[in-house]
Formats: sequence, C-alpha cells, structure tokens
Amino acid sequence: MSIILTPHEIKKSDADKAGGKGVALAEMSRRGFPVPRFICITTDAYTRYATETGLRPRIELELNRKDFHDMRWEEIWDASLRIRNMFLRTQIPENLRQEISDAYRSVFKGAAVVVRSSAPAEDTKESSFAGLHESYVNIRGEDAVLEHVKKVWASLWSDAALLYRKELGLDVFKSSMAVIVQEIIDGDRSGVVFTKNPNEPVQGVIESVYGLNQGLVDGAIEPDRWFVDRSSREIVSHVPATRENYIVSGTAGIRVESLPQAKAGYPPLNKMEVHDVFNTALKSETLFNKPQDMEWTYRDDEFFVLQSRPITAISENNDVSENDKRLWYLSLRRSLENLKKLRVKIEGDLIPAMIHSGEKLKQKDLATFTDEMLADEIQDRIKVHRKWVDVYWAEFIPFAHGARLFGKIYNERVRPEDPYEFVELLETSKLQSLERNRRLEEMADSVRANSAVREALESGHYEALDRKFLDQATQYNDQFFQASEILPEGSPEIPIPKDLLYVVLEMAKHPVRRKNRDQNHSNHLQKSFLDCFEGKERKNAEELLDLARASYRLRDDDNMYLGQIEKEMDRAVREGTKRLCKRGRTNLDAVAPGEIAKCLKDPVHVPEVRLPDKSTDHKYTVRARQLIGQPAVKGLAAGPARVIREISEIRQFKSGEVLVCDAIDPNITFAVPLAAAIAERRGGMLIHGAIIAREYGIPCVTGIPDLTGKIETGDFVTVDGFLGIITINRNNKEPL
Repeated sequence: MSIILTPHEIKKSDADKAGGKGVALAEMSRRGFPVPRFICITTDAYTRYATETGLRPRIELELNRKDFHDMRWEEIWDASLRIRNMFLRTQIPENLRQEISDAYRSVFKGAAVVVRSSAPAEDTKESSFAGLHESYVNIRGEDAVLEHVKKVWASLWSDAALLYRKELGLDVFKSSMAVIVQEIIDGDRSGVVFTKNPNEPVQGVIESVYGLNQGLVDGAIEPDRWFVDRSSREIVSHVPATRENYIVSGTAGIRVESLPQAKAGYPPLNKMEVHDVFNTALKSETLFNKPQDMEWTYRDDEFFVLQSRPITAISENNDVSENDKRLWYLSLRRSLENLKKLRVKIEGDLIPAMIHSGEKLKQKDLATFTDEMLADEIQDRIKVHRKWVDVYWAEFIPFAHGARLFGKIYNERVRPEDPYEFVELLETSKLQSLERNRRLEEMADSVRANSAVREALESGHYEALDRKFLDQATQYNDQFFQASEILPEGSPEIPIPKDLLYVVLEMAKHPVRRKNRDQNHSNHLQKSFLDCFEGKERKNAEELLDLARASYRLRDDDNMYLGQIEKEMDRAVREGTKRLCKRGRTNLDAVAPGEIAKCLKDPVHVPEVRLPDKSTDHKYTVRARQLIGQPAVKGLAAGPARVIREISEIRQFKSGEVLVCDAIDPNITFAVPLAAAIAERRGGMLIHGAIIAREYGIPCVTGIPDLTGKIETGDFVTVDGFLGIITINRNNKEPL
C-alpha cells in the first residue's frame, strides 16, 4: 500500500489516511478551485515511522507517568518537550525515507515547498482548531523536506495539541498524522477569510498582509481587516493596519523585512479583490456545508487557495462554551515579537504596578481601623488580590512561553541528548526568591556569631534576643515573609513569625549548600547554540536567549510579587480574626476572608466554613514502594520524608530531610536550601519549586498525584531526579 497519495487519489472517505486538510484540498482541486499542486504523505507513513523506530512505546511511557486527564498544562509541556526531542534525534528508516524522497523528486523536481500538518481529527466540524500543528514554509531539497515531515509528525505531540485533545476527550494514544507537501506560492499579498464572524454571525471577516501569511498566522504582522455583509456581500467596514513589516521567502525558510514605503500607504487588497476573496470562501462554505476559515494568497494578480477548514470554535448556536479552555491554551504560544512586546509591558508596567499596590497596602496601619473600616479593607484587598491573580494568568503565564520557545529552538538546532540541557543557559542567581534566601543566610550567620542569640532561639526565650538581630528579623519579615503564626505578645515587642526564627536557627546549625556553577560549561553551551545561526538569524537567537532568561526569571519572581499582595490580604484577615477571637468567636481557621469581613460588620453572622481539601491527602491501605512523576531537577538523594500540608508545619522541617508537599509556594521557599531533595504533587519544569531546587542543585521530582497521602513523615525515601522516580522504604532508615 502506497504511503503517498496525489489529489485525484484522495477520496472523501480518506480522512483517516489523508487528514481533514488533505481531503478538503483534494475536493477543492477537483471542483476547480485554484489549489497549488500537492501530495499527501498518509498516516500509514507516520505509523510505520513510530513503530519501526520504537517511538510508540516511548511516547506512551511519557504520557503514562500519571493519568493523562490529571496532567496540568505545565506537565504536558514537559512531556511534549521530551517527546519532540525523541523525534528530532530519531532518523526516518531508509525504506520509508526513499519512498518520500522519490515522490518529492517526481512531483516537485527539487522546488521549494510548504510542509503542512493534516491530522485526521484536525479539521472536522466537531474538533476544528487552527494552529495546533506545525507548518513549514519555503523548504528546499530532499533532506530538508524529510526533516520537516518529521517535525510535523512531532507536532502531533505538542503541548497545545495534547491539551486540545484532552479538552475534547479524544483518545491521545490513537492519534496519527498525515502531511501535505505543497508547492509554495511566493505570494506578494496573503491572508485568511472567515465566512462567518464568530462575534457577528451576519458578517464575514477578511484579514490580509503584504508578503507571506506566516506573519499573520503567528501574530507578528498586524493585518488589514475588512468586515463583509454575508447577505449583500458588501463591505461593512475596513480597519487599516499599521503597515511596517512583511514576511518574504529567504534562501531557506522565511525572513521579516521592512515594508517598502510605496506599499505601506495602501491596503493589500482593493475593493474588487476583497469581493473575489470573500466569494471564493463562500463557494467553499457551500461545498463543505460549513462556515470556512480559508487561507489564500495572491502572486501578482493570480489568486490561490492554500487551505480551507471549518471555522474554529463556532458551534451550532455560534457560541463558545465557557468551559472550553482551548483558546487559553493556544494563547500561551507566542511569537518572539509578541513576547518582546509582552516583556516590555510586564517589566515596564505590570510589575511596578504590582509592587506599588503591595507597598500601598503595606503602609496602612490596620490597628487604627474601626471594625467597619477593616471589613471594607478586607473586601478591597480580596478584590486587589483577585485582580492580580487574573493578570498573572492573562499576562505572566503566557510570558513563560519565552523559556519554552527557547527550549524548542535549542533542541531543534543543538539536538542534545538531554532535552532539558537548555535550562542550564537560563539559570540565574538574580531571582527574588534567592535574594530572600541570601538575606536569610545573613541572619543565620548572625546566629552563628552570637551564642546568646543562638541560646535564646534554642530555648524559646525570645525576650533575650538582642536589638540587632530583632531589627534584622523585623526587616526581613516586613519585606519577604508571610507569617503563619506570630510570636505571643510580650515576647519581643516587635512581632516576629515563629516559622522564620525556626528556619534561621536550623540554617545556622546547617550552612546552606551552594550549587557550583560551571561558567565555562555555560559559555560552551551558549556558543554551541549561537554558532548554529548566522547573520540576522544569530541576532534573533541572541534576542531569544535574552528573552528566555527574563521569562525564566520572571516565571519565578512573579510568584514572589503576587505573594506580597496575598500577604497583605492575609494581614488584614489576621487583624480581623484577632479582634473576633478576643470577643469569643472560635473556629475561624477554616473561614474564608470574605466571611471574616461579614463577621466584623455583623456580630451575629454565622460564617460559612470551608471544608478541608482532601484531594491531596488520601490515606492508602496498600502503600506503594515506588512513585513515578516528572523529572524536574537531575540528581539522586535520599533522606527521611517531611510531609508539609500547612505552612505552619515548616517549623518542623530539619536539614537533610526530603521536602514532600502539594506545591512549594513562595511562603515556604526559604526552607528549600535545607532539603536533601524535593517531591511535589504539582508538576512542571518551570514551576516555582523546580526553579528554586535547580538553583540549589537539589534533586526534584514533581507531578505525583495524591503525593501527601502516599508518603508519611519519617518514611525514608530516595528521590531520582534523572528518571522522575521516588522509592519508599518504610521499615528502615536506609536507602533501598
């Protein structure tokens, strides 16, 4: 059975072989639409590649580390990164390679092509979603075509594609991929047309840019936009773009250039061309009996249809489900230009505003507030916190794609054996959390140098602490710490959290181990990466590396800044709780902040009590000896487990123990340097706990379901950060 199909060989029933895109292009070609010549490499080719190379079981292993439907988006990204690296490092078998090469030579005679994805479930009415899988423009030569076919296959396992399938409930393990190899049309004007506007169904929308479509698709080039009445087909409005750049073909791939001034003053399409584009799209809608998203281009005055598919996210009633997270998932994928703009916004506007917001709240003396004023203040702080949480998800989380994009390109060019090697170029000592820990180490140094302070801390006679140490601790607490329990009144006159003093004492007894940074190795990795590029590409690679470092740093720092806002909200809640306790109110620990505010305003209000979250605290009668998670930080370490379920429990943590928790948030980061290893329920290479563990060289495994119910404090555990495995020895205090 041939793995190559030509347009006249593809039937309507061949979606499982040719994918939705292949079937649609073949049907349009037969109906006389101006479709460039193409061939389809069927799903059979993908199946042969994955089977003959042994990739299939390796992929299943990565996706079976935990129940796929329980994986967080960060864990899915990690799995996707590892899987993509497998594809990059696995050659296409010679017999399969020869069949594809022969077809390419026969049809295209060595000419440049576009290599497009065509997954079977990609472009159906029920599951259409553009942009999930990769397409590559201006690919020249057999070797390059084969390499990009492999990259398209790998995009079947991209994080966005996996998240999409998860959201739709599709069977990930039955996924496959066809590939379209299509003649490149070096268009001078290109765009997309939606026959039905998702926001205004009586209209259609046309978007157009000068040059190739790639800039419009990835968001790097702003398009002119026309709204067209579906009934009359008249132009309703035209929204012009700021026309500065366009994308053109290079000797290989594509490049961004400044748009000539002669073109910048005029839209890419005239009125007649707008009508022609829209009418062609409506013919496609009639052909497929569904609203269409059509990609097109003009070369001189000749019009071509590049692809057409059902419009993303339009249901029968033209609505998008509130629970459909696919738009948010795809919003995490940003181009370099988009990320550069986002960085300016985050560093120039959002972070200064967040810091200012926290400082403004910090200056308020809550003790002087009346109960009514304090209740209003609590409600205001809840709103402020919620606002910044929304900003975090809308702006900060997408900026984390800078590190992900760098990792993807690094692995593509360098092809390292370790898919996480790129992280070594992102590690930095400038993290806010590390600065906080350095200040903590300075306090520990003070304890070591002053036996009286050490004795006071060990005995609990805090009134004996000297003024210098108290000032240090107070300044640290004001700037960094979120207290879980304040020292009793009358201890020192300035309240200091017990947790803070405990950790300082433990750190004084056991100086922090510092990770040895091999700068020569880092320099070598950086040179090896940058040497993969030349000319303007090298400059872009340098910009990407700089942006990725900022992305990595801010991925951690934003947790600290958000933690300050949360700290100020909790400070107001603690003040309210203290007042209510003095009046005899009890059982307020499980009461939400808003309920504390209601109690302050209404003495007889009965607050709703939050039930404890049992989802991460199951007790198992059959206890596992080995747990599998995501390898987050390389290394091997063993020690007694310390399970932390509440922040207050951190004062029990001792140097050399394995920190086991649901997630390391900024409020317990200070304990990380004491840990022999870390295990978290929450997963991901770029979560806060993994980043901090990496900076100290502490082995870390993440993404283990129900972790705090599967390990008990005192269990001796071995943490393998290479393979993502935790081994539990319950009966002995020695490694297995």
